[in-house]
Amino acid sequence: MSFGKLLQPDLFLDGSVLKITPDLLHQYQLQALVFDVDETLVPAGVSEASEELHQWAEELKAHFSIWLVSNNVSQSRIGYIARALDLPYIAGALKPSRRKLRQAVKSMGFPENRVGMVGDRLLTDVLAGNRLGMFTILVDPIVDPTVAARKHPIRNMEVLFSQLFGVTLRS
Repeated sequence: MSFGKLLQPDLFLDGSVLKITPDLLHQYQLQALVFDVDETLVPAGVSEASEELHQWAEELKAHFSIWLVSNNVSQSRIGYIARALDLPYIAGALKPSRRKLRQAVKSMGFPENRVGMVGDRLLTDVLAGNRLGMFTILVDPIVDPTVAARKHPIRNMEVLFSQLFGVTLRS
């Protein structure tokens, strides 16, 4: 598989993770989900999940098995978010390594191609998910609205880099 194909998400949602609905996931025949945490579910550095995120997670948990898999090494912070959402988690995953991601998928008991990897980064979340044969979903990063409007230099660099390999990001 070419590098460009490894960076190509199966689905790009123009907006936050909150646009993911049970109907959308059923459309793609998904049975389980793995979510990145930082800037996918909560802004970087934030330890509190919003009420809207809590309600959204409850709706998804009623239909799907869900894990959190984060590259963040802070067991206390990622664990706090996971416990607040009542979800199993792995911190310090080192994505795009597949090892910890494989561990989460195996624990859910579904084939990799029926598990969605949801994240905001091409070179970590999408690359790791595609390397494992998962259905990959790229979402826009969630940032703290109280912080001055921030550019996404890493995300922007990833998008430009991936376009050199033929990746398209269209909803």
